[in-house]
Amino acid sequence: MENIPVIKVGIVAVSRDCFPAPLAVGRRKAVAEAYRVKYNPDDIYECPITIVESEIDMVNAIKDVKDHGCNAVCVYLGNFGPEIAETLLAKHFDGPVMYSAAAEESKNTLGVEGRGDAYCGMLNASYNLALRNVRAWIPENPVRDAEGVAENIHDFLPIARVRIGLENLKIISFGPRPQNFLACNAPIKQLYNLDVEIEEESELDLFEAYEKHYCPEKYNLDPAVVKAQNERIADIKKDMMRELSLDEEKISEAQSQMLDKFAAYEATLLDWVDANIGYRKYVALTTKCWPAFEDMFKFVPCFVNSRLTGRGIPVSCEVDIYGTLSEYIGICISGEPVTLLDINNSVPADMYKESIKGKFDYDYKATDVFMGFHCGNTCSAKLVNPHIGYQKIMANTHPKEWCDGTMEGDISAGDITFYRLQSTADAKLRAYAAEGEVLPVATQSFGSIGVFAIKEMGRFYRYELIDKNYPHHGAVMFGHYGKTLFEALKFIGVDPAEIGYNRPAGDRYATENPWGTL
Repeated sequence: MENIPVIKVGIVAVSRDCFPAPLAVGRRKAVAEAYRVKYNPDDIYECPITIVESEIDMVNAIKDVKDHGCNAVCVYLGNFGPEIAETLLAKHFDGPVMYSAAAEESKNTLGVEGRGDAYCGMLNASYNLALRNVRAWIPENPVRDAEGVAENIHDFLPIARVRIGLENLKIISFGPRPQNFLACNAPIKQLYNLDVEIEEESELDLFEAYEKHYCPEKYNLDPAVVKAQNERIADIKKDMMRELSLDEEKISEAQSQMLDKFAAYEATLLDWVDANIGYRKYVALTTKCWPAFEDMFKFVPCFVNSRLTGRGIPVSCEVDIYGTLSEYIGICISGEPVTLLDINNSVPADMYKESIKGKFDYDYKATDVFMGFHCGNTCSAKLVNPHIGYQKIMANTHPKEWCDGTMEGDISAGDITFYRLQSTADAKLRAYAAEGEVLPVATQSFGSIGVFAIKEMGRFYRYELIDKNYPHHGAVMFGHYGKTLFEALKFIGVDPAEIGYNRPAGDRYATENPWGTL
């Protein structure tokens, strides 16, 4: 995944002048060693400068961690800690900062030389951070032994990735939205509040760029540029054939021509990114995929979208700007491909009875299950029997041969986190997350699709998704990441009161009728 940050955390110990500094230093060394034993040593750098009641120490520590390639910091209270200098570090360090503190090691080390009182110091650190309006990440259990603090630092990595990723992200959006499709309305004010840049382009701009790749003879282009484009397109086509397990000697002419279009389109998007990413380091895309796309391009973009998302460049369908933002956050957290799906259709009663009821460790109710679907944008690595198909819904209004290009298959069974970050119509930042699973149940349907099971989904759907006015698109991480997602959302500034989740039975939603459903 080259489209997300690599995090290196500088561990900076702090010590109050009336406490022994060697205690903080020794504890810092123990934390660093515990991390190296359990995790990747390249994730951390142990700063030798201990901040002792000194703003100059703070300045020198920041310079040292930056000189050693750190883009995040753990301020480690080896004892009570100096409130001013330790919080000035978070204010002046240009990157995400976390705070953690040392627990006392033994009943035999509670004398004046061995007791650190960091449990007390963490309270004052949090108070001083608030005074300075500095947002730092403090773990739910911040005062721990060396192994525990090492675990906290490791937990911080994906949270820091989200923060740095968004601060260096540009969303390139090709629109506008399809007609009669207001659900993906995207007030962009909150993007800027998250430090995300957006570049909005038209579908016509994209089509012109595509033609210059697919049929450059129509334009007066530099022959050297055309030659380089054609070589790159040929390489992309070969890679597509490998992904689809196609033999160059056995594919039909029609298949070859279809792949030529797909490869030229992928090259178009990648070249657009290279030419327009500007000063930003990371990118996410949205495209408009109907109805004019089929008329002009003579295929659908789903397969290419799935391939780019598989490489860590999310491409959302239907110009869903907050959808692609959500996908990018998921890639930063999970470090692997994600997908964007419609919360699409109910599971038929006969399928539920025959294939789900009483068949799993948790006895899912009929209202706990639904099908998540999109026409064909999910990475092939996350599908059972992935194959190229055509967009059957659009084929109702377009020639079938213009609708080729979906990546289809049932979504692989396993744990998932269903989530979305959204700016509401009145520009309020709001999110939801629900952990669940994709069941190993054949969907007997089309597209990229799976049978999803989330505990108490029926209530979550009615009282969170409907009452909070979420659109029908939800992002999916393949694993249980709710805990990390919640912390990451808080860290980037989402009000915890605006982060919804699937509440267990008995935990009533604000709008849920206390006397039961009608």
